[in-house]
Amino acid sequence: MKRLVAVTPAVLLALTGCAAFNDGGSDHAPATGRGADEVRVAAAFYPLAFVADRVGGDHVDVTNLTAPGGEPHDLEPSVAVTAEIAEAGLVLYERGFQPAVDAAVDENATGDVLDAADVVDLVPFREHGVDSPETDPHFWLDPLLLADVADAVADRLAEADPDHAEDYRANAADLRGDLEGLDREYAAGLASCARTTVVVSHDAFGYLQRYGVEMEAILGLSPEAEPTPADLARLQDLIREDGVTTVFSESIVSAKAAEALARETGAASDVLDPLEGLTDRTADEDYLSLMSANLAALEKANDC
Repeated sequence: MKRLVAVTPAVLLALTGCAAFNDGGSDHAPATGRGADEVRVAAAFYPLAFVADRVGGDHVDVTNLTAPGGEPHDLEPSVAVTAEIAEAGLVLYERGFQPAVDAAVDENATGDVLDAADVVDLVPFREHGVDSPETDPHFWLDPLLLADVADAVADRLAEADPDHAEDYRANAADLRGDLEGLDREYAAGLASCARTTVVVSHDAFGYLQRYGVEMEAILGLSPEAEPTPADLARLQDLIREDGVTTVFSESIVSAKAAEALARETGAASDVLDPLEGLTDRTADEDYLSLMSANLAALEKANDC
């Protein structure tokens, strides 16, 4: 049986022969439960784990290195995470997004390694209206780019497990179909909106701008930053001038700044999920359902 699990401190027990538990505590799996014929995949954070699970199907054992509710940027590899990286037949990560994971991969990976940043063309932040020389790592918010990663994962799994190569490529094709459908839904849903300005917590949503919306971030590049009085004054003016109805917070980081700005301007407060990871609230969701929820929230906020 396949398993999509997240490494938590409890996984340390599994390394010493004890039981491993997932972050929610509801599902239990014995430490010896991995199938001998499954390809072990260590995925650095949720969208990559989602892709590996969909493409690999029953032939892979996927571990999400970022625990549910954890901020991927802040991940510091534990003994358990390091062990997963070392023992995986395929490590799937994005260089530059989690520097500590990059170092752990460089030092410990013994199997195949796939860097998503080598698969997709990351867009410079400047093209998303952000004053930064860096590239925007949040490519998975463009479903077509995530489909490209799925194809690359299928190729790597086919190399590692040739007996199931057709299954991997068929699964990737099915996932591409879902992602292309999602892309069409976004294009149609945001084609005719009364307003296009979207105020969000931090600069994580730039890839959605190709659908015609314009993202304005409260906290800039860092979800842990504090907005300056000048930033808040500018956003207050923008909200009033553009008739913005909603200020969006996020699912993982604090909603304090977004909710305060909403109160000060009389706007509503809602959640736009950057899909960096699942939480207790979204544990029963997946990439496709969360992206659909984001679209519905944008349509409502912008009167589309």
